Amino acid sequence: PLPATGLPGNTLEYFLSQGKIQEKDAADIEWAHAANSKNKITEALQSSVHMIEADILLRSHDPKEPIMAHPPETDSDVTLRDWLKEVKASDKGIKLDFKSLAAVAPSMVLLDQVRAELRGPVWINADILPGPGGKATPLDPKVFLEAAVTPGSHGDVLSLGWTTGWTADTHNPGYSWEMVREMEAVCRTLRHPVTFPVRAALLAQSFSQLHWLLQQSDRYSLTVWTGHTDVLVVEDLLPYRSDIDKTRIYYDLLDSQRGPDETDSKLN
Repeated sequence: PLPATGLPGNTLEYFLSQGKIQEKDAADIEWAHAANSKNKITEALQSSVHMIEADILLRSHDPKEPIMAHPPETDSDVTLRDWLKEVKASDKGIKLDFKSLAAVAPSMVLLDQVRAELRGPVWINADILPGPGGKATPLDPKVFLEAAVTPGSHGDVLSLGWTTGWTADTHNPGYSWEMVREMEAVCRTLRHPVTFPVRAALLAQSFSQLHWLLQQSDRYSLTVWTGHTDVLVVEDLLPYRSDIDKTRIYYDLLDSQRGPDETDSKLN
């Protein structure tokens, strides 16, 4: 198990100690996305990725149990229970992305049952506040955290985000001061490491706000992610690597945006 010091570097320490990365640089962590089916989880486990991300819903019919699916899907060929069985045999980390409040408590029970066997880092993700252009309803932060913070969860990384939207060919406002201050108020009393998922296309216009947010605690980090239709020039992300400690900014980009030849060499 990871040391529960509450520092964002624990994920990096783990992969460094496993020889999976060569230096403490969060840009070196690679992600598998939406491993929400038996095929996808098998593929992710056989690949070179470090972290496997999947979405969790409560099945809409009986048995109402946590399943791996992303809305608008309502069913899946793999339950969280079976998904965790697969993952615990590996040395990869996991990121569980909650799409419904109802799924959180039963999922944490299942997670707590296998914690002793999980070797890699555990990240727990949800959008808990309204953000720039966000149309989806965020999960209630108080209710979400009450369910997600269990006695066994002290080593988890809480990945707490804002709902967002992005439209091509218009001015997309970034994360406002009000949004980052509201998030900081939610996270201030937590003891967990917290990473804030931020949309790459909104980073430039929110840099002052996000930089301020990181300065509020050494437990905080950013995870830069991107939507499928977002227009993104990877070079635009480079300046942030000089302004933010490289242990504190993860890049969860789509495979098409970080080909082995170009992006990795640019980010490094």
